[in-house]
Amino acid sequence: MKGRSISFGIASGRALVSRAPIGFYGGIDLKTGMVIERGHELQGETVKDKILVFPCGKGSTVGSYVIYGLAKNGVGPRAIVNERTETIVAAGAILAAIPCVDGIDLSGIETGDMLEVDADAGTVKHV
Repeated sequence: MKGRSISFGIASGRALVSRAPIGFYGGIDLKTGMVIERGHELQGETVKDKILVFPCGKGSTVGSYVIYGLAKNGVGPRAIVNERTETIVAAGAILAAIPCVDGIDLSGIETGDMLEVDADAGTVKHV
């Protein structure tokens, strides 16, 4: 799948897929990487070492610093894949040096799929 590079780098791992937007500020615990937003389909899951796949971000601009903090605390995702990366997620991924690609059709990706994200080339593929 070919998309657009947001934050460069290459990573592979298991996908954690949300069909709903993710709000990082108040939605993901900065110290554990656990999704804590009540009622979110990923509530109770951890983003640590996953390829985090979701349509777009939502919420406060502080979310950029939460993404950065997740990486600094060693509990962040290996990569981020979006349909549309808005500025909150883009800034966070760049600050945290997390590979990020958008413009991807998420319908063919399921939680548990092994993915390789080559954000240098703007590609996401099943491995």
